[in-house]
Amino acid sequence: MSEQKPSTPMNQRFRGFYPVVIDVETAGFNDQTDALLEIAAVTLKVDQNGWLVPDQSIAFEIEPFEGANIEESSLQFTGIDPFNPFRDAVSEQKALNDIFQLVRKGIKNTHCNRAIVVAHNAHFDHGFLKAAVERCEIKRDPFHPFSSFDTASLSGLAFGQTVLAKACKSAGIEFDNHEAHSALYDTQKTAELFCAIVNKWKSMGGWPPAEQVPKAGNDECDH
Repeated sequence: MSEQKPSTPMNQRFRGFYPVVIDVETAGFNDQTDALLEIAAVTLKVDQNGWLVPDQSIAFEIEPFEGANIEESSLQFTGIDPFNPFRDAVSEQKALNDIFQLVRKGIKNTHCNRAIVVAHNAHFDHGFLKAAVERCEIKRDPFHPFSSFDTASLSGLAFGQTVLAKACKSAGIEFDNHEAHSALYDTQKTAELFCAIVNKWKSMGGWPPAEQVPKAGNDECDH
């Protein structure tokens, strides 16, 4: 029999998943052919009062993989020049290895089973992450292969907004459009947004489960 893992606030909150916020900046929309130019990750933790908060951040500028397609329109949108000699770019292999090392440490410390991607329009970021994993032939990807938490959908439910900047503003989170489209900045703001949504749900009694929430009033008032 396998040894039962200790219960922690994180592994209980997300059914054994360790949420990690991811954002990528790319040279197009096709994760199989277009270059990955930046990637960032923010880990999360549950603080002493039970609230979900951002924890550690890691970010890299990425060298386009050999033969990668680069769409000029995407570069104009992000403002990234992949050929700028002053870019401190590393290989996809280096970036993923360092990110995965941080993620695996978090999984171990929280006694979770595996990581799960949190991203704004998560299908896009998750797709580029998986494609890079395949190119680098990484065998031990700590992330769930297809499940994710999408803050575009969640913020549409919670705040009636699906655009990251507008969702953040609705949540009371400062957002600087001049800083946007940097992987690190967008990841940090997505992390704040995800935490705000999870904590809002908690404050409304959505977590812990209803049977664990003390009933309003007392016995005398109930009679």
